[in-house]
Amino acid sequence: MRKIPIYSHPAAGWPALISSTRKLMDYQTFLRGSVSVLKSNQPQGGFDCPGCAWPDHKSHKRIDVCENGIKVVASETMTKKADAQFFARHTVTELQGWSGYELEHSGRLSEPVYYDAAQDRYVPIPWEAAYSLIAEQLGQLDSPNEALFYTSGRVTNEPAFLYQLFVRCFGTNNLPDCSNMCHEPTSVMLSKQLGIGKATVMLEDFEQAKLILMFGQNPATNHPRMLEMLAHAHEQGCRIISINPMREQGLSRFRNPQKPTHMAAGQSDDMVDDVIQIQIGGDAALLTGIAKWLIENDRINHDFITTHTAGFEPLKQWLTEQTWEDITLGCSISQSDIISLAGLVADSSATICTWGMGITQHVQGDDNVAMITNLLLLMGMIGIDGAGASPIRGHSNVQGDRTMGIHERPSKTLLDSLERVFERPMPKEHGYDVVTGAKALIKGELKVFMGMGGNYAVAAPDTSAIQQALTTTQLNIFVGTKLNETMLYPGANNVILPCLGRTERILTTKGEQFATIEDSMCQIVPTQGKLKPVSDTLKSEAKIIAELATHVLGADSSIPWLAMSEDFDLIRDYIAQTINGFEDFNQRIHNSQRGFHLYHAARHRVWNTESGKAQFEVPQYPITYVAAQMADTHDIDHEDTTQKVWQLTSVRSHDQFNTMIFGFKDRYRQTNRRDVLFMHPDEMSRLGWQKGDQVMVSRHASSSSHTAYKNKPRVLGPLILTEMDIAANAVAAYYPECNDLFDLDTHAPDSHIPAYKSTTVILERVNTSVQTVEPV
Repeated sequence: MRKIPIYSHPAAGWPALISSTRKLMDYQTFLRGSVSVLKSNQPQGGFDCPGCAWPDHKSHKRIDVCENGIKVVASETMTKKADAQFFARHTVTELQGWSGYELEHSGRLSEPVYYDAAQDRYVPIPWEAAYSLIAEQLGQLDSPNEALFYTSGRVTNEPAFLYQLFVRCFGTNNLPDCSNMCHEPTSVMLSKQLGIGKATVMLEDFEQAKLILMFGQNPATNHPRMLEMLAHAHEQGCRIISINPMREQGLSRFRNPQKPTHMAAGQSDDMVDDVIQIQIGGDAALLTGIAKWLIENDRINHDFITTHTAGFEPLKQWLTEQTWEDITLGCSISQSDIISLAGLVADSSATICTWGMGITQHVQGDDNVAMITNLLLLMGMIGIDGAGASPIRGHSNVQGDRTMGIHERPSKTLLDSLERVFERPMPKEHGYDVVTGAKALIKGELKVFMGMGGNYAVAAPDTSAIQQALTTTQLNIFVGTKLNETMLYPGANNVILPCLGRTERILTTKGEQFATIEDSMCQIVPTQGKLKPVSDTLKSEAKIIAELATHVLGADSSIPWLAMSEDFDLIRDYIAQTINGFEDFNQRIHNSQRGFHLYHAARHRVWNTESGKAQFEVPQYPITYVAAQMADTHDIDHEDTTQKVWQLTSVRSHDQFNTMIFGFKDRYRQTNRRDVLFMHPDEMSRLGWQKGDQVMVSRHASSSSHTAYKNKPRVLGPLILTEMDIAANAVAAYYPECNDLFDLDTHAPDSHIPAYKSTTVILERVNTSVQTVEPV
């Protein structure tokens, strides 16, 4: 095997501090940003870092933030403005040619603007005029269902509650959010199997775990605060296994910037004991092998299964029918290695399964989550200390938004509560999610799009088709802190409404307000920015929603929208009456420095499922699904015999947060550009290719009638070939640049999550080495 150049330093450490400092300087916010960093994740008067949803530890830390969080804070606290002068200098057509990096660094949105087609520019518009325009356009719709109301996971609980209430009072459940693109299989399958679609663990369980299985996640890049807990668990004797097609270098060792002895002496903590380098999309097959061995060797928890579960016999029968040949073909892991891993599971008295979007973002994403849950149920690992299901969310409040009612498929319980408290009918028909909403946009069935944060078109598959569809609407509304690509494809009317950031003070006639978020492990935490807003014209998200509601809903004033936006305690009183688990919300949040943990029934072995028990689920897809896709080469017509179908996965760099591009350096992957294609060097040698070659990546024509790609190839490139320790037959490219390779029809059946992490592609070398991929 050829040796792969690797990042030889521990994760975090001095490079993280240097990179964070440079980013604060890059955004010209060193003092303002540094003040905010000190307030990040602090229990009294601090704000919850928007960088991820990893929980805060109960023990107080003077500084509790990671490199990723500092970059997000730097982005938000910059004082450079994308104001009227900025838009006067740049047409929208010009801005469409800017990269995500350039738009991210253009400055904070600081005043409401409206698209003037005659000038091809955004121009200032008074708040009142913007609201009147929006109300007029919404009032002209034939049906409320002709409008789509998207939400980003950075919206805090209080405005999220107002937003869903406003949308439902308007008359629709068209409330897609970023959950639809990240952890929807988690929400769907855990709800079906355990009765609640959230983590069953608390942070303290990581301190008691004996085995942690990490599926499809890269904490060093996406949620670095997790590294400290992994290092601590390992130090306590916990065995940690990473199951991932990529050997992520940031998971080998960890140098804690908050330990002076580590930093001064160059010490580091070990984290992962082993890496199972699985085939892309092979997780369900691997889990099938583990479960099959455990059952056949009678290493399961019979008492738990008998007392607490349903559906065991159908799963057992299905597992019996699966052959080891198919299992190993489905995951590319040998039978002996699968049995060794199963032995670790059998011997563990406390196992946590933790996963990221490497598990969920597949056609078989629902099956992946189901099989993880099946494994935990077989061993009785739900409802005991040090064990359980631990999905790791990305956005800091994506879970809280869903709890507050941001959901296109609301439960009857929620709708009944809203009707009881607010004394008005709520829409019952399920609304559009991200995928079905995008299809409706492209078909011309939607006339209004509203984005409460986020970068909808760029985050979703078929980016170009969605952007084009936005130009055909009657109205697009964007609430946000920064300019992004989705805002640059105006319909007949286009309005941008700038809001306060998480780090900024919310001051109303009732005094200074604080909001709340829900982290990945069901902890409700207060968050309160302290910085002076970058512009006097900015409004809180709650204020924008309330003022919009009063204009749109008109004479219907029985809901005190404006009063709630002035006094967040009043919003919390309504939440307490409406949302299960939030009884005495104000009292509990005001009287606790660290907030409170929402009651989790499954953690107490109470199963709110149809059967009243935890539910085993048989997968819907064959475990050889990916292998079958790879073998399907009937429509490849190329004379070069080196051509074959590859499995492409999307990845994120160490210098981005979701679609926000902070820079071009990916420290752990040793590259300083984003137009790259990662491949194992052994595969390069087999093809006669080398690092630096230019490669085109293509998918076959889509048969979908709704897309702009019907009967056209999807092509990305040229990309510069670079090395990564990735599984055979696999390649990786950066998200969101590769999103046009993914389509809206390729998704999991129940959750509708797009398959960002696995699609079949063909590679073609178009030029020899340009030697431009340099280590950083």
